[in-house]
Amino acid sequence: MNKLNRHSIRLKEFDYSQPSWYYITICTYQMIPRFGEIRNEKMLLNDVGIIIDDEWNKTKLIRSNIDLDFYVIMPNHLHGIIIINESGRGVSQYAPTTDDMFHSPSHTLGAIIRGFKSSSTKRINIKLCTPNKPLWQRNYYERIIRNEKELYHIRNYIQQNILKWDMGKNIPANMDINLFS
Repeated sequence: MNKLNRHSIRLKEFDYSQPSWYYITICTYQMIPRFGEIRNEKMLLNDVGIIIDDEWNKTKLIRSNIDLDFYVIMPNHLHGIIIINESGRGVSQYAPTTDDMFHSPSHTLGAIIRGFKSSSTKRINIKLCTPNKPLWQRNYYERIIRNEKELYHIRNYIQQNILKWDMGKNIPANMDINLFS
């Protein structure tokens, strides 16, 4: 029997909960365009895309230790910059301090992405009456932003992404590998 041998694409020794800036790309299942369309160099979100936008922005409300920087929702993926800040709560971050029913104790980048993907999928499947239908690919792409030059190039890439859609750059695997040079 053939078993998939999946390897993590994350840095083995890196703590993805530590304060840092992260550039992420999350793709739809089978790269199917689900979030809208690009017309006249503008992304027009459909109802599903509007939910994605809403859930992305809720991410920072659920986790007080993060901020969101530039992002763009494309027909079949999302690019964004997530900033994980110091929580300022030490070990008390795991003890409930409010009456909120939901507060994630995990502040890793993976937990943030997992929460976003889960909540957006749930809302969309309820809206479309498509229980258990996958919305997202299994994983996500990330890059730790190491300096101001990289941040500048990533922000520029995010801003220009809609314009590049028609040039065949609509699949994250086709991204310019020299983006960070």
